[in-house]
Order: sequence, then structure tokens, then C-alpha cells
Amino acid sequence: MQNQKKLLITLILILCTLVIYWQVKDFNFAGYDDELYLTDNTHVQTGLTFESIKWAFTTFHAGNWHPLTWLSHMLDIELYGLNPMGHHWTSLQIHLTNTLLLFFILQYMTGALWKSAFVAALFAMHPLHVESVAWVAERKDVLSTFFGMLTIAAYIMYVKKRNLLRYSLVFILLSLGLMAKPMLVTMPFVLLLLDFWPLERLKYYFPDQSSKLFSLIYEKIPLFIPVVISSVLTILAQKEVGALYSFESLAVKTRIANALISYNNYIIKTIWPQNLAVFYPHLFGTLSLWYVSLAALAIAGISFFSICSFKQHPYVAVGWFWYLGTLIPVIGLIQVGAQSMADRYTYIPLTGLFIIAAWGIPDLLKKWRSNKIILVILSIIIISAFSTRSYFQIRHWKNSTAVFKNAVTVTDNNWLAYNNLGLALMRNGKLDDAVFYYKKALQIKPDYLTALDNLGLTLHQLGKFEEAIFYYTKALKIDPKHPRVHNNIANVLAALGKPEEAIKHYKKAILIESEFAEAHYNIANVLATQEKLDKAIFYYESAIKKDSGYSAAHYNLGCISLKKKEYKKALAHFAQVIKINPDYKQAYNHIGIILLQFGKINEAEKFFSKAVEIDPGYNEAISNLLILEKITQQDEK
Repeated sequence: MQNQKKLLITLILILCTLVIYWQVKDFNFAGYDDELYLTDNTHVQTGLTFESIKWAFTTFHAGNWHPLTWLSHMLDIELYGLNPMGHHWTSLQIHLTNTLLLFFILQYMTGALWKSAFVAALFAMHPLHVESVAWVAERKDVLSTFFGMLTIAAYIMYVKKRNLLRYSLVFILLSLGLMAKPMLVTMPFVLLLLDFWPLERLKYYFPDQSSKLFSLIYEKIPLFIPVVISSVLTILAQKEVGALYSFESLAVKTRIANALISYNNYIIKTIWPQNLAVFYPHLFGTLSLWYVSLAALAIAGISFFSICSFKQHPYVAVGWFWYLGTLIPVIGLIQVGAQSMADRYTYIPLTGLFIIAAWGIPDLLKKWRSNKIILVILSIIIISAFSTRSYFQIRHWKNSTAVFKNAVTVTDNNWLAYNNLGLALMRNGKLDDAVFYYKKALQIKPDYLTALDNLGLTLHQLGKFEEAIFYYTKALKIDPKHPRVHNNIANVLAALGKPEEAIKHYKKAILIESEFAEAHYNIANVLATQEKLDKAIFYYESAIKKDSGYSAAHYNLGCISLKKKEYKKALAHFAQVIKINPDYKQAYNHIGIILLQFGKINEAEKFFSKAVEIDPGYNEAISNLLILEKITQQDEK
């Protein structure tokens, strides 16, 4: 009978989660970090190769060291290419797996079937978890939690029968989880909490348990080896991309104040999940003292109560300190990025609050008449309310525009959301609307360099060159060593017919960031228009060295080789273009031209036809097919 109930609960959890999240199959990428992880990441887009796997284990790209996350995205590329549906489906599958693991782990530890099911249902369907599941770039959340759940499962096995092999499994799974996201650095602390309840390896309220406590702490010490390694690598990675705030730029008291407020805000959003956004701007010291004091008092009061009630209600202390402890890496004491808090940070921590609710509500109602019926009705209402809210929250993740329109609607002075909404609109060709939102971002944050750069880029596309230069110049006053701004202002100068000034800025960009492939490519384009072909070749080849997937650089090298009548070189470059980008119609057309030069009419026709197949309106390839037809007719005569 128990197994049948478990099966029924499992099926309900899967079905309900699928109903809520099924819509993600039609969603696009979010356009916020998704380009870092997938759409603009040539290393990931090559799939699982020796070079890409090596890169995954050695890179600090995107400000993190998480090789398993990179490998996960690469595997998706192998399976689905850049079809967003497949990437969303993988994240949803992992989320489902995490839900079921949580259910089975809790049920095994506590023996409480329906309470464990309630926790799992909240985990699966709570609106605060939408961000982690519906945002492809947050694969690291669901993946690290998967290994975190397996770590707990392995630890339970170890507790049941302690030996080196089982402990080694705990160590390995924790290490794998940290290689997906460093959020699991507090996992040894979670395991110690589970020793109190529900594993009951020691009793907090027995005074003679101190030696037992020390032995259990000592038992966890080896687990801090991967924790320390992951922490150091993460700090180095964040420093490399400039995302880590120094204590000079953000005072300790400001960090503590934001942490206290965030702890309380997460609880409020857990109970009443409204106005959820992808980004909540950090207030940087503008929080009122009474608000911070009230938050500190609330945290202290709940902590005191949980400790005092441990003998009667141990789950309160375990759940509460699970929540407090697992949020420490992302609560802002070590500030990474400009957000005050983030929904995605709650993916693991909220489990603690869910445990308090699942065990606490029945305890509160145990003296009520018909309490079981009340509990069933209350549970259905809570889960239905959260799942409905999640269903509508998920819709905000269908594309970049929806994500940031929601953010500017539900938050105040959200400079990043205004900028990113502008960027999404720019990519959709709505340039005037994009300019409006960039300027809104700059009204809030006048020194926002990214918005200045994006505004300049959009104005360039609108043909407003002088205005673009004005904003790029403002950006360079803020950061004279920003390679992309130098590259972008050079593009405008080149369009204005000022090649020498453009080249100076391209060279500055390359001097600042030698691996900046786009700047190498752009300076080559200017040199090519000046007929300085040897210098252009040098920079095109440099661009390819920096980015082996730079198809446009290969194409231009092919064109130069064709111009110099170096047909074998030209063929090699055009072939490489097609290998990188099979839909590059101009490369097929040029290969056809070369084949025609050698009198290979049938082969040339195939390449011209392929170009036209890719673009039926490609006039140059159509003209070449007509020429071939005339040649064939003449030969027949």
C-alpha cells in the first residue's frame, strides 16, 4: 500500500510540474547571460570535443569555474544544436529529478510520506524557483542541486553503514556539485543539521553530547577540501571579470544591512510571491536604519525561538538554519554583481522553509477537530495558489523582451532592466524604442557604461553617427580602457570615412584585450578597403587564431585569395566557412565561381544551386546559374 502511495505521489508531482512548465518548449533564449553560455559561445557550440572539454575545465568565462555546467550545455548542443526547446527541456528534466529526489530522501529519513510530498510539491511548483528552471543560463542551479540531492542520499547510506567507500561517494558527489555551481559550499553544514534531525545522530538537548558533536564535525572536515578549492576558484573567477565588489567600494555595514533585508524579503516572497523580477537593483546604502533593525530583530527572534523549541520541534531549527546557512554564499556579504537579491538564489535554501511549513502546520492544527480534512484542504489551496502563480510567472520567460518588460513593470529604478529591454528591442529591429529605454537607464544611472555603449551602437545603426560618437566618448571618460567601446567608436569612424582614426581605436582595443577577435577582424576590414591586403590578411588570421569559428574572417580571406588568384587558398577558406556555417550562401557562390574558372561546370552548378536553395532571392547566384545555362547551351551547339 505504501509503495502504491509513493507511485501515485510521484506521478502527481511529475504531471503537475509538466503542466506548469510545459509552455517552456516554445520559449526562446532569455538574452541575459544566455549569450555567454550558449548563443555567442563558440566553445560550447562546438559540442563535446577534446578542446571544448579542456576549455570547460580551465576557463573562468562568465565569472565562474563550473566545468560540469559547461559540459551539460555542450551535451545539449550535441543533442539539439541551438534549438531553445531542447535546452529548456533538459533544465525541466533535471528540475523534475530534483523534486523526486527530495521527496524520496525526506520520506526515507523521516518516514513522513505526505509531509515529504508537500515539501516536494512546494519545491517543484513555487514561483521563486521559476527563474532557475525557465532560464537556460541557470542550468547551473538545477544541475548543482541534482548533485546536492545525491550527496545527501549518499550521506544517508554512509550513516546507515559507515565505511570509506560510502564516505568517498559523498566526497565525489559533493565535488561534482561544486563543479556545477559553488552554491553547495555550505553542504557540510546541511549534513550536520541532518545529523540533529531527522537522522538523530545526536540530541542537541542532552548535555553529554558535546563529544559526539565534535566527532560529527570532525567527520565533515574532509568535505571542506573541495569546498575551499571551489571557493578560491570562484573568487578568482569573479575578480577576473570585475564582478567582485571591493570592501572600499561597498562597505561592510552596507553588505550586512542588505543581507538582513534580503533574508526577510525572501521569506515575504516565499509566502506572497508577487513582483518577481530577474534583477533587483542594489540600494547601496540607502536602506533606512529602522528597517534594517526590524529585519535583524526578526531574524534573531526566529533563531532564538527555533533553538528554544528544539526539543519539541527540531524541524524548526533544522529548517531555519538550512535556510539561513545555504543563503550565506549569495546573501551579499561577498558582493558579486549589482543585485540586492535574486530569485534563483532560493532554489536550495527554500527547502528549509518548506520543511518548517510541512511539519509545523500539522503541529499547529493537531488539536483542531477534523484537522486531517483541514490539512488536506489547506495543502490543496496552497499548492494550487503557488502553481497558478508559477504558471503565469513562467510566461515572463518566453523571450528577452518579456523578461525585462516584466522587470521594469514590477520594480523601481531598475537601470539594468531598462538597458536589457533596450538591447532586446534593438535585436528585434525596434531601434527607436531601444534608444528610449537606454536613455531611461541613463536617467537612473548616468555613469552606466553598458547603456552608453549600447546607445552608441543603436544610434550607429540609425545612422546618427555624431550622436553615437558623443555617447561613446562619454563611455570612454568613465573607462578609457574598455576594449569594446574602442572597437565600437572605431566602427563609427570607419563609417564616417575616417579610417586612420578608426585604426587607432581598433589598435587600442587590441592592446587592452589581445584576444578580442572582433577588433582584429574589424581593423582587417578597414585595411582591406585601403587595399593594404597583406596587413589585412595578418589581422584576419589573427581573428581566426583568437576565435577558430570566425566564419566571416575565413570568408574575407577567401575573397582576398580569390582576388590574388590564389584559388587553392580561396577554396580552403570558403570550405572552412561552410564547415563552420553551412548556411553561408556567399561561400557556396564563390566556390562555384572558382570551379567555373577551372571548367568544372557540373560541380559549379551544384554550389550555385545550393546558394539559391539557402536564399531563393540571392541574385548573384541566380545570375551565375543563368551564365552556366548559356555556357551549357553553347557547348551543346
